[in-house]
Amino acid sequence: MAGGRKRPFRDFRRARSRSPPPSSPFDKKRRFSLNMPGSRSKSPAYPRPHPQAHRVAPKQEVGKQQTFSSYLDVPDLPPTIRVLCEIVARTPSLAVEKVLEDSGIGVGQEDVEEVLKLSYGFPGSAVKFFRWSGHQLKDDHSPYAWNLVVDMLGKNSLFDAMWDAVKSMRKKGLLSLATFASVFSSYVIAGSLQEAVMTFEVMDQYGMPPDVVALNSLISAICRDGKTLDAVDFLRIVKERIRPDADTYAILLEGWENEGNVTGARRTFAEMVGEIGWDPANVPAYSSFLCTLLKGPTGMSEALKYFREMSNQRCYPGMKFFRNALEECIKRTDSKGADFLWEAMPRSCWMKWSTMGHFPDDRTYNILLQFLIKCRKLKEASIVFTEMVKNECVPSLANCNAAARIFIDIRDHHSATKVWKWMVEYYRSDLDETGNILILGLLDIDRLPEAVKYAEDIVERGIELSSSTLSKLKQSLSKARKLHVYDELLRKWRSPHVA
Repeated sequence: MAGGRKRPFRDFRRARSRSPPPSSPFDKKRRFSLNMPGSRSKSPAYPRPHPQAHRVAPKQEVGKQQTFSSYLDVPDLPPTIRVLCEIVARTPSLAVEKVLEDSGIGVGQEDVEEVLKLSYGFPGSAVKFFRWSGHQLKDDHSPYAWNLVVDMLGKNSLFDAMWDAVKSMRKKGLLSLATFASVFSSYVIAGSLQEAVMTFEVMDQYGMPPDVVALNSLISAICRDGKTLDAVDFLRIVKERIRPDADTYAILLEGWENEGNVTGARRTFAEMVGEIGWDPANVPAYSSFLCTLLKGPTGMSEALKYFREMSNQRCYPGMKFFRNALEECIKRTDSKGADFLWEAMPRSCWMKWSTMGHFPDDRTYNILLQFLIKCRKLKEASIVFTEMVKNECVPSLANCNAAARIFIDIRDHHSATKVWKWMVEYYRSDLDETGNILILGLLDIDRLPEAVKYAEDIVERGIELSSSTLSKLKQSLSKARKLHVYDELLRKWRSPHVA
């Protein structure tokens, strides 16, 4: 291995023969308090799943104190849940069950789940709460509550207790891939990568097949911790018996993207194309790969080269790459690159994203709108603006100002007034300059009635009309023999009661 790096999987094949250690069931009396430091053992390796198992998160340093969500972070928590969380957080572990019993509070399955989610910082007391609530529920906790207990214990490195909970879940028939994904994640975060691999290998002893879906969960946990190279090493070994799928490579490529490793991304992408070929549905993989290339020394040019290759195969990245690439083009004032992207990205892709409910967010829309305005693709800019507002996204004030001015310049009063109407509805400041330009533009194209209408509205909203704009209005109204209209407008302009 390059650089002589120690392989974390050297004992990988032997792990398959190991069995879980004997220990008492989770819901029996423990031999030690879960609050005691001595319980933070590096127990043997075995299984849980995390609800976001396939989402690659930023790297978390091994040994760094984790920060958990608390009931104090939730403003509108139901009173009963808040009281239960306070008991768990403030009561010594040995006294929790008595205090809960004395409280006289009744709980349901969802109440238990909510309390557990907000009690990760107090695992010993939270487990006592779980047992106490089990009596009320007649030992009928939801699978989600059990998974939360497993996850909580694992994230606090209480691995012996975590495995006791896993075994209890097995007896109740509640184990799922989510349980094992949680165990993978807990071991990886704790810096026990070998134990995570061993857990994968003993899954079948718990009635869970170590298949490609489980493999992806483990690889995702490794990549989320910023160890994509280790995930690649592990895949190289295990793919002798488990064939990776499109999700496997998408997870690895997202890992490389988060780490900014262009070389690793190139190798994984080449392997993916060689192993599973081109697949138009594998959008996340293509997006992550191209976004990683944007971070490299030849950034945009290399990304566009691969983009062309993908296009030839009728494979396209998602909205994320489109946004990032356009943003990069705007930063570098690369109008040719931006123009190529716009023309190369088929309209069918945009429509497909929309029909799937994958609408751009505010940032993506604004970057696209900024590009279209800058390149004076005004017809497209008008369409994007309309779609953006329809999808409840907010055009930036800078984009609105730029769009309104350009539409006025080209005498497209319809588009200009459409943008202005939206601006005065959503913004309350920095409207003076564009408002005056709008009035002057309408006067220039002999739209006097509209100019008066918008001028009156501008004055009523408290937006400043300049003396030059008022002068031009007076001249136009004088020619039309309607000076009385100007006098009324001037009276409103001078009125202290105008908004």
